[in-house]
Order: sequence, then C-alpha cells, then structure tokens
Amino acid sequence: MGTQIQQAREGSITEEMKIISKIEGVEPEKIRDRVAKGKVVIFKNINRDNISRYTAIGEGLTTKVNVNIGASTDHYILEEEMKKVEIANTFGADTIMDLTDGGNIDLMRREVLKKAIMPVGTVPIYQVYYEMVAKRKYVIDFTEDDFFNVIERHFKDGVDFVTVHTGITLELAKRIGKVKRLAGVVSRGGTILAAWEIYNEKENPLYSNFDYLLEIAREYDVVLSLGDALRPGGTGDAHDELQVGELMINARLAKKSLEQGVQVMIEGPGHMPLDQIDMDVKLEKELTGGIPYYVLGILPTDIAAGYDHIAGAIGGAVASASGADMLCYLTPAEHLSLPNPDQVKEGLIAFKIAAHIGDMVKLGNKIREEDNKMSIARGSLDWKSMFSYTFDKDRAKEIYRQYKGFEAGSCTMCGDLCVYLVLPRALRAKERNVKKT
Repeated sequence: MGTQIQQAREGSITEEMKIISKIEGVEPEKIRDRVAKGKVVIFKNINRDNISRYTAIGEGLTTKVNVNIGASTDHYILEEEMKKVEIANTFGADTIMDLTDGGNIDLMRREVLKKAIMPVGTVPIYQVYYEMVAKRKYVIDFTEDDFFNVIERHFKDGVDFVTVHTGITLELAKRIGKVKRLAGVVSRGGTILAAWEIYNEKENPLYSNFDYLLEIAREYDVVLSLGDALRPGGTGDAHDELQVGELMINARLAKKSLEQGVQVMIEGPGHMPLDQIDMDVKLEKELTGGIPYYVLGILPTDIAAGYDHIAGAIGGAVASASGADMLCYLTPAEHLSLPNPDQVKEGLIAFKIAAHIGDMVKLGNKIREEDNKMSIARGSLDWKSMFSYTFDKDRAKEIYRQYKGFEAGSCTMCGDLCVYLVLPRALRAKERNVKKT
C-alpha cells in the first residue's frame, strides 16, 4: 500500500485524504498534491483503527492544537490521565501526546491509544531512559538497539507520530558547555541524548542511524516530529547558535525523510520574544521548503508562572498567523507541576482560541464566518446561538447565569442600558412620535 506520501506520488487519493478534504474544505486533489510534496502530513499509523477525529497539518489547513498528558515518576495515576484524555476528546484537541516517563509506561500508552479519538504521539526516549537508566541507578549505558527496540514498540502499538531528537549531534552536544545560555537545555529528551553522547563519546544514534529510523517509520507510516532538543528555554536564549544549528540539521534530515517517502514535521522553538516569532516561523519554512512546523507554546515571556497558558496563547496566536501549523498547548501548571484535568482543559481552550485567532489572519474570510455569525447573534441578543459559537458552552452559560436565572434580554453587565436595547427603543419611540404627527 505504501505511506500517504508514496500513494500521493502515485496519484492516489486515500480515504484519509478524502476525510481531511471534507474537514478542511480543501479539494482532495490539493490535499494529495501537498502530501506528495511534504507540505501536508496526515497522522495515521497503519495499525491504528479507532481514530474518529482525523487530523492533518500544513499548507492551507487550519492551525491544530496538541494536548500533552502523561504521568511522571512522582505522580502516576492511570485514571487521572484517562480523565485528561476525555477532556481532550470533548474540547477538540487535534492530537494528543502521552509523555509518561515513569511507572508502567506501556500500559499508559496503550490505554491512551484505546481512549483517544484523535492521533496519538509519544517521545520514546523517555521510556528508554526510565527502563535502561533510572532502573540501573543512572548509568547512561543503554545501547542503540535498546533505543530502537523501544521506538518500534511504540510504532507497533499504533502511535501516529513520535518526537525524535535527531538534530542534537555529538558536535552540538559538546558545544552546550561553551555557549552561555541563561536557561541551559530544557528539553528532557535532548538532555538525555546529550548526556549519552558525551558519556559514551558516540554520535546521536538517531542521527547516525537515520536511514534505519526512516525504514521503520515508513513501515508503519508514522509521522516523524524532529524534536527541538536545543530549543531556547528562556527568551534571552532565542536564536542562539545551538537552536539555529539544530534547526539547520533537522531541515536537512526532513528533506531526506521526504525523499524516502516518510511524513515529517519539525518542532520549535519554546521561549522567544514576541517580535522574533514571525521571523522564526519564516526561517523554518525557508530552510525546509514548507515542511509543517509544530511549535511549543510559544512563550513570549518567562515570568508568567501560573498563567503560562495565557502567555503561550499570545505567542501561539502570532505563530499561527505567521504560518505555524500546529501549537503544543501549555497549561497553568507549566514550569510548576504535572497538570491536573482542570488545568488541561484551561490550556486546551486557551490554545484553541489562539489557533483560531491566527487562522483569521492566515486563512482569512473562510475562518471569519464563525465570528461574523457570533456578531450577528450578539446584535440580536440571540443567546442560544451565542453559546453555540463559544469554545466552552457550559462555562459561558454558567457565567451568564451567575446573576440571573434565565437566558433572555441583556446580560447583567449593562442591564437596561444594553446598547442593543437602548437604540432600538429610542428609534421605536421616534417612529411612534412621527406617526402621531
């Protein structure tokens, strides 16, 4: 059968392409042609048979939002993570990543795959570290075979995309100590690989064995997400030689992926001042020839702890408007804690809003129709319609009703001075006076 790319290059329009065409309102031939060029990726492992919310990212498509869940070595409760999956299902997450890094990682991943209605991604290096390092009293001695065995286990289970930190070469790892960074290296996967490379004086196995990685990814049609191991963890570190050096390596590897018929996207960039975001997105697009860009955050300030979902949504909206293809959400717990289910919901909705704001710029009138419908509903005080256009209908209703128990007339902010009551009332009075004279 071949991967989505291989079938597209043969002229075929797959069932997944037809589904994406209907969702996005884009002709199936355009979806096919963009997949063939690597400008659109469709998330669908050949072993996955329970996706009902199909997702694609890339040129001409709406900006998508990824939700991270997963237990940690400090806090592992399966039922709590399943509640987070329910929230992602209910409130429109486009993809979900299981970042579990402790406990029974296989069980968690397989339960997420069963429950999630959308594509699922993972970061296999976390499991490699936990099973091969943490359990062996922190000796960085896992082998390349250990690494690829875990990766293939994820592929076989049906994972639709994986983050692989391919661009942190031994040369770049050795540069980490020489480049003065405010926040150092903040990627967990990147740190693990840098430590392994320096400890063993060996090249990154994902880089040195990239052809083998492509071979197994192609077998399952898994999308490779080339991770930003050296992303800036502070706004003051943005666009230093480590971040840009890794991006250039990943750009070359991404083009090789396309040559081999493997779907690919690139991750970036973490923390970044607002005025650099547009340039960052354009840099990725220029270096790669339009390969989809999956951005983490972006956080345009470092001092919003407790409100990082708001700060990240601001950066995310700018990134989306500039051409970023998928946003990885942040929650109020970012930098502070594993998020609880309520915080997952807050983060998801904040980033759904950010993606929509960006799409209003990126895709124009096609996206603005919903906003225009909301404006018309507000102008006629049509509360039922207004609630239907919001991202969280129940919350909107709850707030509307906090000082009144019915859904009619004005809200309690303006009461009898509502602009949609005052002017019509005056005009009707004027009209009656005219008729009397």
